[in-house]
Amino acid sequence: MSDLSIEYQASLRHLNTFGFEVTADQLVMIRDTEQLAQLMGRLSQDPQPLLVLGGGSNLVLAEHVPGVVACMAIRRWEPTIEADRVRLWVGAGESWHETVEHTLRQGWYGLENLALIPGTVGAAPVQNIGAYGVELKDRLSRVEVFDCMESRLKILEREACGFAYRDSLFKSGEPGRYIITAVELNLSLIPDVQVGYAALRTALGDVREPDPQQVFDAVCVVRRSKLPSPDRVGNAGSFFKNPVISDKECRRLCTQEPDLVFYPDSSGGCKLAAGWLIDRCGLKGYRQNSVGVYPDQALVLVNWGGGDREAIERLAEYIQLKVRERFGVELEPEPRFYP
Repeated sequence: MSDLSIEYQASLRHLNTFGFEVTADQLVMIRDTEQLAQLMGRLSQDPQPLLVLGGGSNLVLAEHVPGVVACMAIRRWEPTIEADRVRLWVGAGESWHETVEHTLRQGWYGLENLALIPGTVGAAPVQNIGAYGVELKDRLSRVEVFDCMESRLKILEREACGFAYRDSLFKSGEPGRYIITAVELNLSLIPDVQVGYAALRTALGDVREPDPQQVFDAVCVVRRSKLPSPDRVGNAGSFFKNPVISDKECRRLCTQEPDLVFYPDSSGGCKLAAGWLIDRCGLKGYRQNSVGVYPDQALVLVNWGGGDREAIERLAEYIQLKVRERFGVELEPEPRFYP
């Protein structure tokens, strides 16, 4: 273990994918669990606000972040193979997409639909990331956390994590109590591809029985065609959750909008495509000065340069208003706003 190194008045511009100019009072890189315990011990003696940061990919930051920002940089790669299953512990600081790539190269299947999702492994359970018919909860068995209430490391089984659509115990159940240090993934040596989404089937073309690598490649093609890389255009990925409404309300909307895009939801209702709602309001490519709606994907809000949190909030509120006026549906932002 190395001692904590604290950077004061640190820029977070390269630690948030919107690329906002943000300054943190203190920035600490956490490379192992001992450093994390040391930091939490200090904060117990000198309480300050704490933001635990992964890749900053699902976050909207204010210009000034008070207290301490702890950037999780814990590396870990620990597989256990049992019959046709692979149990893989991955550190919170590992890149999510690189983890997907590496498991595929090893012949460990299950993550291919989750390719190109930005951010770190430690941030993935917070949102219960998902794409093209697969959610993280489908591929996760346990999470290692530091329990800030009990001041110790512990293991949480999947059932204890409160996973729901873009939600979890870590996000809304007991936010701030647990700091994720590692995730145990449950993968397979036997391919079982999921290609139910129309966009994925289109990208696969004439391939009738795709293998996991082909699914991975197709997912990358689809995502790159619709979603801008934060390296080129500042964004936080999909900005709004797909709203879930009752079956009765869905029938009403289908009468109003015969080509309404929706999917059956496990709750018995219908999940609407938020991007379609925004697009139908004529807002794809809409711009408010330095921020706007991405021209190729209405679900993505972007910082064209010089934008900040206030500008994104104004844009999001305008979009919510227009969708509410036309469809009577409330859109809920997906990223976390801090502080």
